[in-house]
Amino acid sequence: MAGKRKTNPAGSTNSSRGDVLRVLGALKVATTDQIQRIGAPHLTFRHADKETPAKQKQARTASHTGALSDMRKHGLSENGGSTETGDVLRNLTLKGLEAASYELQRPVTEMGSTARGAGSSGASHPMSVNETVIAMLRPKPNMAKLADDPPHIQAAAQAAVDTPPGIGTIASYFTEVPLPATGTWNAPGKGGAQADLVLTAPQDQVPLLFIEVDNCHETAEELAAKLEKYARFFRRKMKDTDGKERPMWRTRWTAPEGRYGDAPHPPVLLVFNHLGERNPQRTIPRLQELTRHLWEGERQRGGHHLYDRRIPIVAVGLRNLRERGPAGAVFARFGRDHPQPLLEAIGNPRRDAADAREQDEARARQAEYKAQVQRAAQEKAAAKAAEREARRPVCTGCGTKFTDERWEATQATDWDTPNDSQPALCDACKQRAVAPGRGHVGTQERRKPAPGGAERHDFQRAARRPVCTDCGATFTDERWKATERVGWGVNPEPRPSLCGDCDRRFVTDVQEPWSDGPPHQEQEQEQAVPAQKTGRWFSRRT
Repeated sequence: MAGKRKTNPAGSTNSSRGDVLRVLGALKVATTDQIQRIGAPHLTFRHADKETPAKQKQARTASHTGALSDMRKHGLSENGGSTETGDVLRNLTLKGLEAASYELQRPVTEMGSTARGAGSSGASHPMSVNETVIAMLRPKPNMAKLADDPPHIQAAAQAAVDTPPGIGTIASYFTEVPLPATGTWNAPGKGGAQADLVLTAPQDQVPLLFIEVDNCHETAEELAAKLEKYARFFRRKMKDTDGKERPMWRTRWTAPEGRYGDAPHPPVLLVFNHLGERNPQRTIPRLQELTRHLWEGERQRGGHHLYDRRIPIVAVGLRNLRERGPAGAVFARFGRDHPQPLLEAIGNPRRDAADAREQDEARARQAEYKAQVQRAAQEKAAAKAAEREARRPVCTGCGTKFTDERWEATQATDWDTPNDSQPALCDACKQRAVAPGRGHVGTQERRKPAPGGAERHDFQRAARRPVCTDCGATFTDERWKATERVGWGVNPEPRPSLCGDCDRRFVTDVQEPWSDGPPHQEQEQEQAVPAQKTGRWFSRRT
């Protein structure tokens, strides 16, 4: 403990010194009160029961006052004058800016100047800028750090937590940022502007916002001239690291690309703090007329506007911003007749609504088209099924329609040859027709179907199975094999067009009336004829 006191005699903690580095690194110059309200807002509620506001302020800023004292000892911070109310202004040294760059995770080249001497005239403008940051941030107290405090303090802090949130963190804000119309980022030339604040908070739907704070000392013409410099900067292009030409501001900041036909410039927020003699109620209407060519969009048939290469300019009073925050409907965009929340004011809600309607209509058309295609397919399938049913055969015996299996079995498969002996009858009528005693039934029809549906697998072979020319019965496998040709026109069977039963009946009928011997002798005599022809041809040669 003694070693820590020797290093930091004021007894500051790492947390309080980190608050100082982050706040002064972003704002450049601030009071201890502003540092505490941004870095440790819970202290505001812890010491709210002090007797006087002065004692409350002294108690809640004590830890950061000690941190600044220790940082001055280490050469990180210094006093920079005082405000008109007597508050001491604090700023960082070059060594302190380098330390703050680690806290803010920014390059040292983007930390800016030390703001030394800003308090020589009271620093009224930097104080208004700081109050604008606090109003935009709306810092919320950490309830875990108030767990041991009385219930009424916790209730007051919880009420602050329940208010609409702010935008970004202290690391989301940059002050005194040059916008060079000529020159470079590090060495801007003449004719450019310098933004009081630049806000980058894509996590809160504000990817890029430029903020100008006016204490009502400037005229409408002076403000219009500053906005002309903004427009000049936004129009400036330069080559990026990939060699492609882009707007200069896109080489430093990231923002979404504009939609087709609508690529506006980044928005500019004007914050009016009514300290000077100018009345913002008169300044703003005059400023709108002077800058109409910068912000006015083109009205579309859908009722919305396109702001291609236009600057969304929004105005708000610091008092309304402090009371209502970014979520309050206190932001007046030039060209619109009613105040809106910040996100709506810098955006294009009517265009979003129009796009949503178009997408809904496109989805509806697509769904209707799919439904029409489906209905057409169903109607076509139904018509095809009806046509097929109209062609379905009807049994000539009982008048019932064929089943799909029976219809397939009776279809002609080869040279209009039916694959069934009774193609005009259904299964039941066929079984009655081929029953014993009602007609000749071939061996093939009496054969039981092979188990497992083997006949279905032999469909290609059965499609060319011969049919008896006498009785019409299909050949058995054995008869078919016996009648197949084995050589060049050689057929072992004398009657290959007859089934086995008809062939045996034919032999019996022939042998009984006329034949003197067995059938094989007649076959041998018929086979001997080609040899006699060969002999006669040879005798002619000789």
